[in-house]
Amino acid sequence: MKNYTITVNGNVYDVTVEENGAGAVQTAAPVVAPKAVAPAAPKAAPAAGAGSIQVKAGAAGKVFQIPTSVGQSVQAGDTVIVIEAMKMEIPVVAPEAGTIASIDVAVGDAVESGAVLATLN
Repeated sequence: MKNYTITVNGNVYDVTVEENGAGAVQTAAPVVAPKAVAPAAPKAAPAAGAGSIQVKAGAAGKVFQIPTSVGQSVQAGDTVIVIEAMKMEIPVVAPEAGTIASIDVAVGDAVESGAVLATLN
């Protein structure tokens, strides 16, 4: 039996190989490649009434809560959306006072750091 570590496209696999008498090689356990993940479909462009002030995620995570709604007035520092990252709830706040023009995510959506979550007028 021989153990090998194989890297394929950045994924690391530990493989155990058993040698049979005539030099033939047979794997002791099948190696299963990870499933390819289809890229997420791009989000639809914000509605025509979308605002010019962007509210962006400060960290990657999942949208946990949306305590605001379109048309609601907010002040600078008010929580617009709450993101959950590493079991912590992280508020995403309005960068300045305005009215919520669009909310571009839904609860449960995965978001990357810097993604536009909402816009203000």
